[in-house]
Amino acid sequence: MNGDWLLRGRDGRLSVYLPSGDAVLCRAERGPDGLWGAPRTVGGDQKLHPGLLGIGQGADGYAHLVAWRPTLPGESGLVHSTHFRPRLTALDWNPVGHPDKKGDRTGVPAVAVDTEGRAHIFVRNAAGGVSMLAQREKGGWDPWRDLKGSDVHEDLAAVTGESGTVELYAAVPGAILHWRQLEPGAQPVLEEAMEAAIRPGTLRALATSPETTTLYYTDDSGDLCAWRPGGKPLALLASAGPGPVSVVRCELDGYDCTLLAQRSASGRVAFAAYPTEQESAGAWWTESGPQLPADAEVSLTLDENDRVAAATLSPSTGQLLVTRRKDEPGLALEAWREV
Repeated sequence: MNGDWLLRGRDGRLSVYLPSGDAVLCRAERGPDGLWGAPRTVGGDQKLHPGLLGIGQGADGYAHLVAWRPTLPGESGLVHSTHFRPRLTALDWNPVGHPDKKGDRTGVPAVAVDTEGRAHIFVRNAAGGVSMLAQREKGGWDPWRDLKGSDVHEDLAAVTGESGTVELYAAVPGAILHWRQLEPGAQPVLEEAMEAAIRPGTLRALATSPETTTLYYTDDSGDLCAWRPGGKPLALLASAGPGPVSVVRCELDGYDCTLLAQRSASGRVAFAAYPTEQESAGAWWTESGPQLPADAEVSLTLDENDRVAAATLSPSTGQLLVTRRKDEPGLALEAWREV
């Protein structure tokens, strides 16, 4: 999955999205008692290609999901669904086309939603660049746009800045590419290419101030790095494990902090926090919870009371574990419990 799959919905309830065979399932909290409902299929009965799911969420709390579906033999197309509230049925999957008009799957889609609630879908195209499809404010979609680039890795990181404009990060051999909208609704432009050696599959972006977003990635030496366009990347700490981090901004003891979570090499969840955009303050990992399957993923969000909530999901076993921050100083967490 590409994007945060643990989300706080418009009604304040937490929900998770998980691929399951040729479908996507949603599980949601039933109420403040911590009980969760049974998994429900998202988007109707349409069959999807396993995995390759992109997830984004707007300021309105609506979740936007994008996946690939089989069309003709050897060909595929992208489909989009909007989920307004976790305990309501999502809209049916709506075909939105292919970045090359036709062909097979080209990469994992990434989704960002601007302040007007318009979804922006990014995906690698057959030429090795990036294509974008943007939703119109009053319904429908603009044409596919070629944002250029070459030799782009499959994983992309899309993010909406606090200003409401959409940005995109992509890795290419030996560098990171950064696209940004100059104004809401405009086509993103390639603004910067920064030399870096990146481990594939480790990009994750977060809005960290009114003017900037921060990209997190693991370099080829194993360090977790933070980069803001216009500056130089900073090595924050050694990566806890091989996959991408999940990141969220939260208030800890009165400070605006960025919290990182990652499945560690030992199999547990590792957390690290530091004052937002102050990487020089340093950070260190603290492990929590039980040992997890090798394919377990981690996601972070804030609950309806703005407390940190974390979840782990193993696609192979379906095991879903959740925890929340306790109402006490520091980052003390409740016991992990299985949903």
